[in-house]
Amino acid sequence: MRVDTCRMPNGRIIAPYYVYEYPTWVNVVAITTQKEVVLVEQYRHGCQKTLLELPSGGMEPTDKSPVEAIKRELAEETGYTGEEFIHTCTISANPANHNNLTYCFLALNVELTKDASLDETEQIRVILKPLNEVLENLKNNDFLQALHVSSLFHALINMDIIKI
Repeated sequence: MRVDTCRMPNGRIIAPYYVYEYPTWVNVVAITTQKEVVLVEQYRHGCQKTLLELPSGGMEPTDKSPVEAIKRELAEETGYTGEEFIHTCTISANPANHNNLTYCFLALNVELTKDASLDETEQIRVILKPLNEVLENLKNNDFLQALHVSSLFHALINMDIIKI
């Protein structure tokens, strides 16, 4: 976290103004050749719940790009890999006080090619769900993570499942 002095467009000064500094975040709607969505279930202490989420994470200094970061995260968390990654959107968790962006991807035809390689702080269960069940989960508000809901909608638009 950093403390700024914020000068508003009208000249008003707000001090202190707190800004959360985070690395770039990435997430992916990964779909297998059998049209199942690769999801992860993990405990989230902030809300004290076990949540169903998309594979996601933060860019590491060694990652050359957001797509490289999400390929690494997908493989580490789930063991799934793929070749076709489509950037669907770039979003902000909270532009009022977060300095980072989240890059969202759609990965098609991913396959299980290796064992997951979790950090010691991660306890993740990989869940495969048919795409139609994921749509029902969206309708039922079963996904709590807002950045993942946005990513799912953008992926579905990209796949022409949702028409706008």
